[in-house]
Amino acid sequence: MTDEQQTLALLLFSGFVAVTLAITTWVSRDRRGSAEEFYTGGRLFSPMENGFAIAGDYMSAASFLGVPGLIALFGYDGLLYVVGFLVAWLVVLFLVAELVRNCGRFTLADVVAARMRERPVRIAAGTSSVTVSVLYLVAQMVGAGSLVALLLGGTSGAARAWTVIGVGALMVIYVSLGGMRATTWIQIVKAVLLLGGTIVLTVLVLMRFHGDLDRLLLTAAERSGHGEAFLAPGLKYGGDWTARFDFISLGLALVLGTAGLPHILSRFYTVPTARAARRSVVWAVGLIGGFYLMTVVLGFGAAAIVGPDAVRGSNASGNTAVPLLALDLGGGAGSTGGTVLFAVVAAIAFATILAVVAGITLASSASVAHDLYASLRRRGGKPRSEVAVARVAAVGVGVVAIALGLLARDLNVAFLVGLAFAVAASANLPVLLYSLFWRGFTTRGAVWAVYGGLIPAVVLVALSPVVSGNPDSLFPDADLQYFPLQNPGLVSIPLGFLAGWLGTVTAAEAPDEAKHAETEVRSLTGAGAA
Repeated sequence: MTDEQQTLALLLFSGFVAVTLAITTWVSRDRRGSAEEFYTGGRLFSPMENGFAIAGDYMSAASFLGVPGLIALFGYDGLLYVVGFLVAWLVVLFLVAELVRNCGRFTLADVVAARMRERPVRIAAGTSSVTVSVLYLVAQMVGAGSLVALLLGGTSGAARAWTVIGVGALMVIYVSLGGMRATTWIQIVKAVLLLGGTIVLTVLVLMRFHGDLDRLLLTAAERSGHGEAFLAPGLKYGGDWTARFDFISLGLALVLGTAGLPHILSRFYTVPTARAARRSVVWAVGLIGGFYLMTVVLGFGAAAIVGPDAVRGSNASGNTAVPLLALDLGGGAGSTGGTVLFAVVAAIAFATILAVVAGITLASSASVAHDLYASLRRRGGKPRSEVAVARVAAVGVGVVAIALGLLARDLNVAFLVGLAFAVAASANLPVLLYSLFWRGFTTRGAVWAVYGGLIPAVVLVALSPVVSGNPDSLFPDADLQYFPLQNPGLVSIPLGFLAGWLGTVTAAEAPDEAKHAETEVRSLTGAGAA
């Protein structure tokens, strides 16, 4: 990249950082210091505001950088991420949003603990939530490193490292000072910027092909080197039965994982009523649906205009496909239009990463303070003490995410998010659905459901090609590969549901019918909800 492109992109990004820090500072001046204010922003956001914030939370680096990159490299098979990410919201809308808003207060553990013994359930759910959040954060850190390597015109390890550290520091500042209110407004600003930038790029791609989608797809197939196979299933997931099972596993994880993501569930507590939570999801589905349809055009546009070889040459996993596409659409390297468009897209991508990591960090720090710390260290502590612990936890989570982000810097960000979705679907979704809909569910069943999904998911990832045994693995020189699939969802999700059922039917304790009745009434009517 030229010095002019670097300078403009960094100026735009610095402008976004300045605006968001100003929002954080302004919000922090008016805080009351209560747990409700820190975790939910006082539950004062409208459905439209929360819908934009949910969209901002969900449209991550995986969506903007990873998905078009996978489509550019693998064609049709990259579309699985688009379908999975979008269909997942039907599960959230019809099964989760209103019920979670009515039953919980701040975290997933609140929903489950409403009818169980609190301590073991909170420890299990808190551990799972932090694990999912850290995995999700790693993907954002990897995206940040890829962008900076492109911006600075090289693959300097030091540049990537300092970028990841800088992103981590900013996310800790956002969360520690502003809490949910600042995080929400940052998400809204970012969602508007991201949607605007994506619309501009999509229009420019379609104009390049005079609105002819057939010509776009055929050109992409021709430049891919795979011909018609680029537009048919099987390029990435159809080579053998292992690849096909990987396809099914990833699809299950994407469709079922969203309903178990802690930072998505926490957004339902920022609105005043369950009806507002449902309307928030309707807004989010509309915004997210439009965005993912545009990422399809960008992915095939990158294949047709930039070419898969150039995309792979810049970043082996395809994470820089969209910035390279913007550079070409603006007039190419060295042109004023290319410089401006590349800089705008790079700045939006940085903004995306910063906004998403703030939301995830807040959710994970809430789990540490509200669930783990409150259960293990204190009984009945003051809300202000809990908020102080959450701020410290944000620093700890940031440090862990930075370290893992540096380790996984060469993996595709959409693929990394797929792993986080698999763990969420394996550990969080079973206990959530059983708690909401199974009258006979017990405390043992809840604990077994969480650990029965979490432990197999993490172990299977550790024994998969992702970690060792391949040139593209985290540790290419080691060989601990005993599980053939890259995504564990096909095995770990059923194990989570099975463990919850087995723990319940073997439990000596009887289910608390009175608490279940109370939870059922609250979940359906909102009576007694926070």
